[in-house]
Amino acid sequence: MVQKYGGSSVADVGRIQAVAQRVVETRRTGVDVVVVVSAMGNTTNELLSLASEISGNPGRRELDLLISVGERVSMTLLAMAIQELGEPAQSFTGSQSGIMTDTHHVAAQVLEVRPHRIRRALDEGQIAIVAGFQGVSLTGEVTTLGRGGSDTTAVVLTAALGAEYCEICSDVDGVYTADPRKIPEAKRMDTLSLGSAIQMANSGAKVLLAEALEQAEARGVTLMAGATNKPSGTGTRVVPGDVSNEVVGIARDNELYLLPSGIDLSSLSGSIVARILNGSALINARNLPPADSWSLKIEPVPVSTVSAIGKSLVTNPAITERAIQAVKQNAENPVWWSTNGQFTAMIKRGEADGVERSLHTALISTN
Repeated sequence: MVQKYGGSSVADVGRIQAVAQRVVETRRTGVDVVVVVSAMGNTTNELLSLASEISGNPGRRELDLLISVGERVSMTLLAMAIQELGEPAQSFTGSQSGIMTDTHHVAAQVLEVRPHRIRRALDEGQIAIVAGFQGVSLTGEVTTLGRGGSDTTAVVLTAALGAEYCEICSDVDGVYTADPRKIPEAKRMDTLSLGSAIQMANSGAKVLLAEALEQAEARGVTLMAGATNKPSGTGTRVVPGDVSNEVVGIARDNELYLLPSGIDLSSLSGSIVARILNGSALINARNLPPADSWSLKIEPVPVSTVSAIGKSLVTNPAITERAIQAVKQNAENPVWWSTNGQFTAMIKRGEADGVERSLHTALISTN
């Protein structure tokens, strides 16, 4: 199996040792284990901050070489910690692991995986530790896969090695029907289809990365989303499959702006989340262009979307109407649409808490 541990799971020596113990316990059940690790804690941001102190516009090639260092630190320390527990382990960079990418620095796409050295290590009885988030281009340059790229590394390695499944380990113990910090009655799901998980991730859910889920769907990989501090194999199993018919979850995105009609959106076509209301468009806050680049000076409006995932929201008028009424109870002048197996309401940001809660109550808690 492949296990992936995020930055918070390996943030310091104590946590690295705890991860090592968990990995060793998994290995001693008789399973071959490949581990993918992110950089420790906030390391990547700290490296980017150093770069910004040197240059206002650092070269992307040099940035890739710089930020790939973080995962190399955590992979070697984890290998040492595993060895201290009496199990053999070897660490490998993305290039040593055969993660072959295109040449787009800082946001490279995986083209193929040649895991020859990983297979050899497993055949020798080693636990293989892989630096996530990075690879090597076909021209031999170090590349990185963009934010959250360690999840992508884990998924493509799972497929290339024919592993049983890929376990994504983090601070949360699975995928919930809504954010449990905001909706205490949210329930953890035992099983979720990849189609539904992709919809939830694209609608603002943070547990699993949309790009990694899409890679899993394309490659037929089963995922397990679980907590680092709980036994391996527990959590939410995310299996290949289309969007579920029943309503499975509520997701929320607070990082959106509404660009009214009248703005030239031609340069933003790849960044637009949705086109609505006679030419107006939703765009993610991180992709919002500087105001002086717009053809007309119109202020963007900060908004949120709350989405319910499930095909019945489109195919069953009674369920759609229930969703509409739940939104209307908590929002003034909402806009909603149903498509691709989900119902989405666009609302003012301050209304999002109430709308999320009412949708969960109307569509999930009462079921």
